[in-house]
Amino acid sequence: MGSVLVLGSLNLDLVVSVPRHPAPGETVLGGPLRRAFGGKGANQAVAAAAAGAPTALAGRVGDDDAGRAYLARLRGLGVDAGRVVVSAGAATGHAIVAVDAAGENAIVVSPGANAEVGAAEAAAAGELGPGDVLLLQLEIAIAAVDAAARAASAAGARVVLNLAPYADLPADVLALADPVVVNEHEHELLMAAGAPPPSLLVTSGAAGSRWGDRHVAAVAVAEVVDTTGAGDAYCGTLAARLALGDPPAAAMRAASAAAAVAVARLGAQP
Repeated sequence: MGSVLVLGSLNLDLVVSVPRHPAPGETVLGGPLRRAFGGKGANQAVAAAAAGAPTALAGRVGDDDAGRAYLARLRGLGVDAGRVVVSAGAATGHAIVAVDAAGENAIVVSPGANAEVGAAEAAAAGELGPGDVLLLQLEIAIAAVDAAARAASAAGARVVLNLAPYADLPADVLALADPVVVNEHEHELLMAAGAPPPSLLVTSGAAGSRWGDRHVAAVAVAEVVDTTGAGDAYCGTLAARLALGDPPAAAMRAASAAAAVAVARLGAQP
């Protein structure tokens, strides 16, 4: 049985429900403001731990109340936070999330301490070995993602790369991932860049997900409440199940089930 190391972001989410997303220059009145824990890295680490894999998170928080609360929360949810650095003089990252009546979200991120994630955090990937999984996203510096992917691959670990939010990466880095995970929008951007990776998993919401010639149907959801974090639930669970030895199709089915749970409730983490 392998373990999962997630290198990524930690944010405090400020979430407000709106009847619809505003047009440019328009003001829309929303509901009560909720504070929730988020950031793609932490979301995926929480999902991986919930799926049963030994999970560690590498990243940064600020030297503030939000950062201290986040570290305590991660430990309480079974995530090894020993590689999360407290950045003196920096604020913990924040995200402003608007969720409309259909459950669709629009997000603005202020990186804070996440912007300081670099070579020191990426070096943790070199401690992995065969059977382990490194899970990456792109809310931290691309250079750190690049370095971590190369270090993990050289150590014999599996790299799972969630290309979100989308950014162009070198083709040789994309080729290290098994798989690169994208949603439909990110898939279009990746194809337009002209460098499709050899191992690609595309999630398509209610249409399910496809990894090479494997297709897994989505799990039906009676009511979509909030799509925030659904992709993170999918990626974290996928990485966990691969680390635990599941074949790809079984890992995809578990990931689809986790995503269905995520969209049926508010917030990116349980």
